[in-house]
Amino acid sequence: MSDTKIPENLNYTAEHEWIDKVGEKTVRVGITDFAQDSLGDVVFVQLPEADDAIEVGESFAEVESTKSVSDIFGPLNGTVSAINDALEGAPELVNSAPYDGGWLVEITVGDDVDLDEVLGDLLDAAGYAAAVGS
Repeated sequence: MSDTKIPENLNYTAEHEWIDKVGEKTVRVGITDFAQDSLGDVVFVQLPEADDAIEVGESFAEVESTKSVSDIFGPLNGTVSAINDALEGAPELVNSAPYDGGWLVEITVGDDVDLDEVLGDLLDAAGYAAAVGS
């Protein structure tokens, strides 16, 4: 999958989520190009509600494709501060724009959390590329 898009400015998990710091205490989360390509055509996305707690490593959403249903796992501990409502009517955005219009949720961490430190523990683009053999 050498043509997999892996933006340099994002962090990644081994479970194929991308994380983009969009505020001092807030990140935007989605699934990677590699993940959406592996899933096939996305037909439904089940997202959490605003203010739901997210725990690292715990499933908080599901992406259903023509091939399977995949859990989306929390990349960090926090609270859902926004969901991508556009996915309700257009789940295919996860395929066509995984790093733009196909984002899933925004998560805000607590005031006592050093977000940069948490992000530093995740994969960078090179680490993710090595993990997926790209």
